[in-house]
Amino acid sequence: MEDWALPEINLSLCNRCGTCVEWCSTGAAAMGPEGPSSVRPADCTYCALCESVCPRQAIACAYEIVWGMDG
Repeated sequence: MEDWALPEINLSLCNRCGTCVEWCSTGAAAMGPEGPSSVRPADCTYCALCESVCPRQAIACAYEIVWGMDG
């Protein structure tokens, strides 16, 4: 699980509007007392919709290109 890529939320930019939580189709994100977080990381499909709907650009989904192994 520690190798999973999850959206990174910058809480200092976040205004806690909840848009990312509303648009999360899998319910992986939830609003907590300090702001949004990935409460069910196994359900996150890394679709990056949360990043695109955030009005404050407080969410970043970094992508890593991994080449397949021969064989």
